[in-house]
Amino acid sequence: MSTDQTAIVVEKSARPIKGVRLATACAGIKQTERDDVTLIELTEGSRCVAVFTQNRFCAAPVVLAKQHLAQATPRYLLINSGNANAGMGEIGRADATASCLELSKKAGVDQTAVLPFSTGVIGQPLAVDKITAVMDELITALEEDGWSAAATAIMTTDTVEKVASVQCQYGDDSFTVTGIAKGSGMIHPNMATMLAYIATDVGVSKEVLSQCLSTAVSQSFNSITVDGDTSTNDACVLMATGQNTLHIDSVDSSSYKALSTAVNSVCKALAMAIVADGEGATCVVHVEVSGGQSVAECRQVADTVALSPLVKTALFAQDPNWGRVLAAVGRAGIADLDADKVTIYLDEVLIAESGSRAANYDEQAAKRVMERQEYRLCIGLGRGAEAAQVTTCDLSYDYVRINAEYRS
Repeated sequence: MSTDQTAIVVEKSARPIKGVRLATACAGIKQTERDDVTLIELTEGSRCVAVFTQNRFCAAPVVLAKQHLAQATPRYLLINSGNANAGMGEIGRADATASCLELSKKAGVDQTAVLPFSTGVIGQPLAVDKITAVMDELITALEEDGWSAAATAIMTTDTVEKVASVQCQYGDDSFTVTGIAKGSGMIHPNMATMLAYIATDVGVSKEVLSQCLSTAVSQSFNSITVDGDTSTNDACVLMATGQNTLHIDSVDSSSYKALSTAVNSVCKALAMAIVADGEGATCVVHVEVSGGQSVAECRQVADTVALSPLVKTALFAQDPNWGRVLAAVGRAGIADLDADKVTIYLDEVLIAESGSRAANYDEQAAKRVMERQEYRLCIGLGRGAEAAQVTTCDLSYDYVRINAEYRS
């Protein structure tokens, strides 16, 4: 397989990564119908980097995971769904610490080698005793083929598991990247209510691995939105086990470009799966803004349109109400924007130009585009050469129902 990004085929199944083992168990944290605790084990010598939520009310596991990453090389990731362990103050921090300490004793590692992650309801005590009760089961059940089960166990309001994998050929070497994620609501850049775990068998220095993750996240998880909310628990982890003959120590090498392309492909596939599974979503829409003076202003417009409740409800209604899009562009904060130079397309259908409806506008053609499950909303600003994209979904009746019933 070529490492050219256009040629990479992302599989919606998980290829095992040598040096990574996973296991799941049902602790009954919020429900008893499926597993809700996941353990990921990294072989000794692995490298691990992560990015976390920018929400100032960071959950206890986020705070502790950051501390442990700075102190040691992780060997275990302990993840629970059903309870976020957020908004609990000192009690939450003590519970996260207790979970790591208990696992470290059973696994024979220092507690700083354990990274905790939680997702679920905010403001409720974490059932540490329930998690502790399944730790022996988790350690015994660890296996390389545990990715799919883990993708299911980390779900909350998700309706489908999110898995992506690529295998790439680089010269005489073949390497693999596999990832899982959860996320459906509370999705917005800087990160969202999501957890993502991506691993490769390549050997990578920590500095290079960090750059690889930063690049991938900016183009994937930080370029999607469902509802504009950013959670307290978000985390994205990239792991490299070094069990492959390919080793990368410089971002300037062609081997790094190959790995970065593969990681980007996996992250983008997971991010698109999150939007497609947005709470109550029926369509995926790529808001593409071009013709800006800077990437920042294009992103500003894209965010405004992608987050607009009026635009998103029109997407759900399959109603080409271009006035809502035009209004969102106009209030995006570009002070010297010339409205007469703005164009709006739904895929190939020109909707608006010169500040008004296009002369050859065909509403039925526009409606046919909006009946697709995935399409582009293209906005031209007519003031420069830069561009940006944000992927969003529609806002349906079910979004309100799902979130109204979330704690029941």
